[in-house]
Amino acid sequence: MKSPRRRVLKSLMAALCVPAGAWAQAPSAPPIRMALIESMSGAFANTGEAVLRNLAWAVERVNQRGGVRTAQGTRLMQLERYDSKGQNEEALSALRAAIDAGAQYVLQGNSSSTAAVLSDAISKHNERDPARRVIFLNYSAVDPILTNEKCSFWHFRYDAHADMRMAALMEVLKEDSAVKNIYLIGQDYSFGQAVLREARRQLGVQRPDVQIVGDELHPMGRVKDFLPYATKIKASGAQAVITGNWGNDLTLLVKAAKDVGFEGKFYTFYGNALGAPAAIGDAGIGKVIAVADWLPNVPTAQSEAFYQAFRQRYPKPADDYVHMRMQLMVESLAQAIEKAGTPDLIAIADQLARTSVSLYGQNGTMRAADHQFQQSLVVGVMDRQGTPGVKFDVEGSGYGFRVIRQIRASQAEQPTTCKMVRP
Repeated sequence: MKSPRRRVLKSLMAALCVPAGAWAQAPSAPPIRMALIESMSGAFANTGEAVLRNLAWAVERVNQRGGVRTAQGTRLMQLERYDSKGQNEEALSALRAAIDAGAQYVLQGNSSSTAAVLSDAISKHNERDPARRVIFLNYSAVDPILTNEKCSFWHFRYDAHADMRMAALMEVLKEDSAVKNIYLIGQDYSFGQAVLREARRQLGVQRPDVQIVGDELHPMGRVKDFLPYATKIKASGAQAVITGNWGNDLTLLVKAAKDVGFEGKFYTFYGNALGAPAAIGDAGIGKVIAVADWLPNVPTAQSEAFYQAFRQRYPKPADDYVHMRMQLMVESLAQAIEKAGTPDLIAIADQLARTSVSLYGQNGTMRAADHQFQQSLVVGVMDRQGTPGVKFDVEGSGYGFRVIRQIRASQAEQPTTCKMVRP
């Protein structure tokens, strides 16, 4: 059997991107080792690769300005990737390998189930082995429980959680009077269950006139043919679907809906990329709605400059999936390490809990009570590139998302039940 270390994929030595002038003041301390634990193979490999591109770009930006200034000297960031293969046990093996290799920061997000397992394992490890503590940075696992009942001093979430995202979608749906029947569908694990649970609750509050005509969960990452599900959706008479599906589970669902002639709307968490717009085509114009922390067509010059910079770094249309929150996360980490003035991870975590960062006009602040990042959200609707408000398309598809609602951080904020225990 291969050891976990041999499953580590090639490191991203972002230090190589430091401009020539910076070498005159070469880093005098070891690199800041960051371990990305994500699906790099299997059904959700495309989501892992998209994350890798975003984080590599963020790390390059920090290193290109000379790295992170610490009391021990200037330190570059070093990102290494570990393939979880979409399995929790593999993720735990990767965590052990990363810690053995000297990583102090673990980055993961594309599964709330995996995030919960990692968060628990990290908390136990840090208590058992304080000399090798690690901090968990979560960029996409949005099950609300992670910053509520299962909050941890060592876990920091930079994405809006599912209840926050659902509330943003409801800002649009509550005004969509044409929708009278809704179908709920999601992946059968903690996040998918949380999305449908919150959809039912918020519909009852915001749109009590709406009838839920379908409510089901499907196996995550194992359905190859969504035609039976799409057929049921169409037969139900639904005018809209609410789903938290992501990756291939979303792409295959919208493809199947198109194939059976479903003409309703999709209210989605992730319908704005990873193949979904191209899959649904013209049928999605005015009908596919997505919520995000940021979209390429946010109408500001700073936002456009940010997006153009990413596209210069990754010009291939297939690589066009940029996350502002991941950039803010890495900037937040660099800021916290510098302000802590010590390599002690408790001190760095204390700084992370109060960071306030800004990049290209996008701002965010970590809430110390539960380590939930507070930021503005946007809701967009799919339209053809070139129509008003849609300067940029998605992945070369010819379709982009026009921003139809902007929600301030104070509006997006939700209460927490977290009872943070400090070590």
